[in-house]
Amino acid sequence: MRGQGWSVARQVLALQVVLVVATVLVTAGLAAYDAQRDARAAATERAVAVARAVADSPAVTEALETSEPSSLLQPYAEEVRVDTGVDFVVLMDTEGIRYTHPDPANIGRRFLGDLGDAPSGGVFTQEYPGTLGESVRAVVPVRGAAGEGPLALASVGITVESIRRSLADDLALVAVAALVVLGLGLAGAGLVHRRVRRQTHGLGEQEITRMYEYYTAVLQAVREGLLLLDRHGHVQQANAEARRLLALPDDVAGRSLAALGLPPALVGAATGGSTSPDDLYLVGDRVLLVSTSAATWEGSEVGSVVTLRDHTELRAVTGELDAVRALTESLRAQSHESANLLHTVVSLLETGRLDEAVDLVTEELQLAQLLTDQVIESVGDPVVAALLLGKLAQAAERGVSLEVEGEIGAGGAVARELSRDLVTVVGNLVDNAFDAVAGADVRRVRVALGRRRDGDAEQLRVEVGDSGPGFDSEAVAHALEQGWSTKAGGDAAGRGLGLALVAAAARRHGGDVALGRSELGGARIEVVLQRSLAAAP
Repeated sequence: MRGQGWSVARQVLALQVVLVVATVLVTAGLAAYDAQRDARAAATERAVAVARAVADSPAVTEALETSEPSSLLQPYAEEVRVDTGVDFVVLMDTEGIRYTHPDPANIGRRFLGDLGDAPSGGVFTQEYPGTLGESVRAVVPVRGAAGEGPLALASVGITVESIRRSLADDLALVAVAALVVLGLGLAGAGLVHRRVRRQTHGLGEQEITRMYEYYTAVLQAVREGLLLLDRHGHVQQANAEARRLLALPDDVAGRSLAALGLPPALVGAATGGSTSPDDLYLVGDRVLLVSTSAATWEGSEVGSVVTLRDHTELRAVTGELDAVRALTESLRAQSHESANLLHTVVSLLETGRLDEAVDLVTEELQLAQLLTDQVIESVGDPVVAALLLGKLAQAAERGVSLEVEGEIGAGGAVARELSRDLVTVVGNLVDNAFDAVAGADVRRVRVALGRRRDGDAEQLRVEVGDSGPGFDSEAVAHALEQGWSTKAGGDAAGRGLGLALVAAAARRHGGDVALGRSELGGARIEVVLQRSLAAAP
């Protein structure tokens, strides 16, 4: 439910409008004030310049020496006033009695305003309300030809009204500029409002805060790992479980998923842009079940949500379960053979061939017991032994000759921390060998087991060879990579995981995996697992 207050976008718009309007008004006011001040300063300088030019004119000094200076000075002053565009040019004696004035009626009257230090030879300026109104004026002395003291005074003034009229054009330009800036500012605020509204989906600050709090709480509360990616494959959020499973740094937000050192197959599934089912991927020593879903908003794709589940332990337990299931299938098959054997023995007994019946039963029991004893003695671990017994039964059903030689059980049972990984290693290698010889004329698979002590470490060796086609150079280079497989056709999801799991098990126990050519003519894979005896209980 939307809140009753303004959305974040509307609040940003209102704030920007207020700031733009206030800034434009203040700037325009300061510009108008500065223009008015400059206009008055320019008017004062202009008045001083015209007054000095009048005072320095020879015609003025010559007229002052006559008995009727006003008759000569009045037309001269009016001509200067009109030519320079000032409002008055007044010539007066040192006492302030006018010789000239724009209004002839004021000739002979005292000058209104201060004279300052002009009678003593200085230049005086002021703003004063005279007969023509308030004006900016300058008073300068008129000196004789010989440079003696002031003979008279010249005053030039420009009314404030004239200054305001000349300032109107400048203020109009300021107003136009202010309106243009205001329009641009409001347009920019509108664009910002649209962008913020689109990115916040019209929500208010309380709604965004509430959504973020619940979103963060849910993200951290789920037991699965969650990765939130944008459309470009950059991590936007990862909960603690995702960082743990993928060994991601705390500052993973904003980084590209492809640059985090993850398997390319997993990165491709996560950034594919479409919904993908649960697939298994090997990341380090962990087997992860990864599911990707596209994230959309109002019909547009905004990224993807990747769910991660740790299936490492489950895969190990599943391997043990597969071993038990294989043994069960072997026992079921043997039960059919035992039934056939029993019918044969009964028939022999009914026909009176007692010796042949005893020999047949004894021989079969000895062979079965010998095979079981051989496997159990070689392995020394009941789970791995059950796996191999089940594989022997599968080999018999598939027409494959499976040989088990060597031993790893001498000197004590297999350590528990190695048992599950042995199931993974033996099960995957034998299954791959069975698949490799499926189309061969000679179907042979050999499992060689070994155990030795190297200083403070104990090493277990598992070698599986087959009579299949073997590995070429490309297979040797890529066979241990997840997603690479020599099998053609079928769904690629989950393929190439077997050998990758074997390699992960070897790395987990400080071992190694070696690929080569088997004596049987096909592939040979040797896996070494080791553990420190010093750390063993």
